[in-house]
Amino acid sequence: MTTPVTIAGKIFLIFYGLIGCASTILFFNLFLERVITVIAFVLKFCHERRERRKAGPAQNCRRPSTDSRERRTDSLAGWKPSVYCVMLILGVAAILVSCCASAMYSAAEGWDYLDALYFCFVAFSTIGFGDMVSNQREMYKAQVAYRVGNFLFILTGVCCIYSLFNVISIVIKQVLNWLLRRLETPCRCPGRGNRHPRRNVVVPGHMRTRRDNSIETDAVNDSEADGRRMSGEMISMKDFLAANKVNLAIMQKQLSEMANGHPRQLGSTSRHNEFSGGVGALGIMNNRLAET
Repeated sequence: MTTPVTIAGKIFLIFYGLIGCASTILFFNLFLERVITVIAFVLKFCHERRERRKAGPAQNCRRPSTDSRERRTDSLAGWKPSVYCVMLILGVAAILVSCCASAMYSAAEGWDYLDALYFCFVAFSTIGFGDMVSNQREMYKAQVAYRVGNFLFILTGVCCIYSLFNVISIVIKQVLNWLLRRLETPCRCPGRGNRHPRRNVVVPGHMRTRRDNSIETDAVNDSEADGRRMSGEMISMKDFLAANKVNLAIMQKQLSEMANGHPRQLGSTSRHNEFSGGVGALGIMNNRLAET
């Protein structure tokens, strides 16, 4: 195990780790961007072929007109691959890399195959328990080839698992948003209809009606559900800060759309967009899918 021992080495590791970890995260984000781009193009190509087959062999024999081309282009312009298809492809890639790496570690280190699979997941997911470490002997058969394979497998495996974790986080976000919508459903008592509660009545949090229940929204002005406040009613500091926070987020979103030149379309398509929102790796994934 190579670890710093001297005080100067430990101090150097702290500053080197700040730059090295940030650069590694940047590399993983760039890898994720390229992977999502390739997967989106491949799935879009398969989708186009399915659309052509549905059109029938007669239309394929004839030369398509300009109107049919425009309709096909318009239908494919807003198409995006499903998050579940991307998750399945990344999962299969991660499993293949892990199985191949486990075979190499099992033969070179003398580990059991299941132990090698366990090591691959712990190493590729950067958990790093340290109970099993590769490439620690002084001599190996074909030592240079084994070290090169060890480096390539760890690099490829970490990239695949990192991309898979980001896609799984999108699925978790969808599940949480669905649960929030279910929990925030207004209580409809029989015989009372959908009347709003009185203005100054204290209502439990699970009975308050909100327009957009999402984990992306930090705060929502509760007064929006009941309309405008009375002129003589004072607004609390909490509501004031929440309203300004939402307005600031909306302004930042509009500035970002104006700078990118790709304003987000309103309507049902954006509401059901599986890749909408997110920062960091999630934002990269959404931008690349929007471009493809």
